[in-house]
Amino acid sequence: MKKYIFALFISALAFNSCIDEPIQLPNTAEGNFDALWHIIDTRYCYLDYKNINWDSIGVVYRARLPYVQHCRFVLFDLFGAMLDELRDGHVNLFSSFDISRYESWFSDSATNYFPAIITNHYIDGRFRIAGGLRYARLDTTRFNIGYIYYGSFSSGFSDANMRHIMDYFRNVDGLIIDVRHNGGGLITNSERLASYFFTDETVTGFMKFRNGAGHSDFSQPVAVRTPAHPTLHWEKPVAVLTNRHSYSATNDFAVRMRHAPNAFSVGSWTGGGGGMPLSSELPNGWMVRFSASPMLDSEMRHTEWGIAPDYHVVISEEDRENNFEAVIERAAELIKEKARR
Repeated sequence: MKKYIFALFISALAFNSCIDEPIQLPNTAEGNFDALWHIIDTRYCYLDYKNINWDSIGVVYRARLPYVQHCRFVLFDLFGAMLDELRDGHVNLFSSFDISRYESWFSDSATNYFPAIITNHYIDGRFRIAGGLRYARLDTTRFNIGYIYYGSFSSGFSDANMRHIMDYFRNVDGLIIDVRHNGGGLITNSERLASYFFTDETVTGFMKFRNGAGHSDFSQPVAVRTPAHPTLHWEKPVAVLTNRHSYSATNDFAVRMRHAPNAFSVGSWTGGGGGMPLSSELPNGWMVRFSASPMLDSEMRHTEWGIAPDYHVVISEEDRENNFEAVIERAAELIKEKARR
């Protein structure tokens, strides 16, 4: 399975290697500013899509340089503020003393996930742990459903882990995979987890690569395929729970699972993060990470801003006060309906 993602990664490097790095600039405030501005101008993938006037932004922030260039902390903050104009959680500036980050993609949204309610009122017993996956049966007096929580796509799991989980849940009506508050990680883990729910290799999206200095210079779309696992297949209903904190590789997983035969999603919009990130270095050693290659769904729509769930459910304040997990309740109701068919 790794060959598909590895091929995309190599393609991204190949296309981006054709784009010249900035000319060698001096390690001064102006030199570092020019290097940062040029990297984004020639390699960031969403300037036109987001209608960002990078020239004007450069003029505004360049004018502030004389006031900040004598303090590395303030200079770093200026660079970070300029990068925030991209409105992209995949864009970061790294130094030995700080990391800039854009968090508004989720900070203004409802949390829609309260793990204490699940642990104390919905789980039968305790969680078992298999690799990066935590799993348990939902309260058996009310449900006949398996529940998996996956908190980070950076946490690995094996086929053996999943085989044991499927065996543990062999008599349930369906399965919930909860990826709320999963901020992402490795795309290879997204592909692997999705593969257990497919019966045939399926084109689940596309990817383009920046291949020139122009803001709209991209390659033709390359298909992203989700393989079916050769031996492990879950054939009962599966609900994927998402919220705004479901970002990056988690967003990718939600996009893939749209095409799984028995899957559906419940909750709120994912956080997005549809750009494959790359990194480059400034003259002073600071590293900038940026979205270099846009990922699209199977209908050629950008996934940068997130994707909508099939069933939109928000946990209200009243729900929370009553320890009522509305997202799980709706998912369980749908699983029961689909299992009867």
